[in-house]
Amino acid sequence: MTTTLERPPAAAPEGPPAQPRPALRALSGVLAAGAAVGVGHLVAALTDPVTSPVLAVGSALIDAAPTPAKEFAVRTFGTADKPILVGSVGVVLLVFAAVVGLVAWRRPRTAAVAIGLLGVAGAAAALTRGPLTDVVPSVVAGVVGVLALQLLRTRTLPGAGPAAGSPASATDAAVGRSRRGFLLALGGTAAVAALAGGGGFVVGKVRDAGSAARRALGLPAPASAAAPLPAGVQLPGMTPFTTPADAFYRVDISLVTPRIDASSWSLTVDGMVDRPVTLSYDDLLALPMIERDITLTCVSNEVGGSYVSTGRWLGVPFSAIIERVGVQAGVDQVYSYSADSGYTCSTPFQAVSDGRDAMVVVGLNGQPLADERGYPARMLVPGLFGFVSATKWLERIEFTTYAKRTAYWTERDWATDAPVLTQSRIDVPKSLATLAKDKPVIAGVAWAQHRGIAKVEIRIDDGDWQETTLADDGGIDLWRQWSFRYDGPAGLHSAQVRATDLDGETQPEERTKVFPDGARGWHQIQFTAE
Repeated sequence: MTTTLERPPAAAPEGPPAQPRPALRALSGVLAAGAAVGVGHLVAALTDPVTSPVLAVGSALIDAAPTPAKEFAVRTFGTADKPILVGSVGVVLLVFAAVVGLVAWRRPRTAAVAIGLLGVAGAAAALTRGPLTDVVPSVVAGVVGVLALQLLRTRTLPGAGPAAGSPASATDAAVGRSRRGFLLALGGTAAVAALAGGGGFVVGKVRDAGSAARRALGLPAPASAAAPLPAGVQLPGMTPFTTPADAFYRVDISLVTPRIDASSWSLTVDGMVDRPVTLSYDDLLALPMIERDITLTCVSNEVGGSYVSTGRWLGVPFSAIIERVGVQAGVDQVYSYSADSGYTCSTPFQAVSDGRDAMVVVGLNGQPLADERGYPARMLVPGLFGFVSATKWLERIEFTTYAKRTAYWTERDWATDAPVLTQSRIDVPKSLATLAKDKPVIAGVAWAQHRGIAKVEIRIDDGDWQETTLADDGGIDLWRQWSFRYDGPAGLHSAQVRATDLDGETQPEERTKVFPDGARGWHQIQFTAE
């Protein structure tokens, strides 16, 4: 009798790689990107916060944005323009990461390249603003993103179905182990994202604490103190004449406030000089200081806008710096460098050498500068818009020529020389508000720094111009308050205001945009008189 040996049945081929549900795949991409950004942020916090991948990309977008787009952002969103930009970059990143996660199981190589491109984009953006070392956080972020996505993708079943003849219980156990492994990988990736992001936040707080401790040491007394302001510079119920330091307007290009350790900071003064010098923070504080009340204005201030503030500043006069380094013949520009994302500023040499109170500032309203105001040191030149005079987070001053250096905003077609325009504003009442019958006073401020205000006039509806009552004058580098008692009929009315400076120039009526050298025109409101 012949015995027939039966072959065991061939194993059924494995099915295609198992995939999590679409929502979990999308979540995988988001968490992988979150881990990448979190780790990149931590690395940047340990080196230079502005090189964090999202911030690097956002800063590059600011640089690349056309001037009309920047004007629109400042006009529409004010000081919230940068948080909105960062949030927008975050939303785009979120959507992109979710799409990468959706395709990762079917096209793993494509997904890996796509998420790696996040690091490439951050590195490329960082390179446009700084040295080669600035790419490190973005490169690390790209590597972490690729590894995190690969980890999540490999924590699922290798096939869609069991091999023929396999016990169902064994298959169920494998499915359970795979599901647990995948969920654990998701949780681990989320933890990495949270811990790394939180670590970057903690590092920033530690730096802030060190900076606060250094500032607690205080400031030296000025060799030349500010003269007391006349009691009558402040009108009752009006905008504070001296702006509290935390209420100062702020306009700069940085997406994150530079946090500078004064103990390692230095200011280099060089260029066309006989004796270049590098000053530590303590060296700077040891120099004779002046204290002055000065009003600062931004060129982005629209007619009637709020980008104008007044403070009591403490700093080293430029005259002392010029004498110390020995400026050579032919210099026509002071070119300043900031820690604010590679920002540079162009100031006419004439404006820092003609006797006005131009200075390198270390204090505001009796306290060391806050981080947001430019700590450890910034520039201030009365009579010029801030974008050509008020460099914050100052690192270097180069005495040079306009032919050799072109500053950040000049490259973007803003004016090279930008003296503050004669401007005025109605603060009381606010537009569309009611003017009380028992206090029918319209009031506001006017400014023409380094020229001073001679008079302010108001026109109700289409009537004649009437001269207002000026508050006491604090000096030509300060704004001046004014008031007008309304005695007209009740109802809805309009009011326009215009100022004349001490040079005899009156504000023009025609409105202009802030680009390229400041807004012109008369501020107008509507109000209801009781």
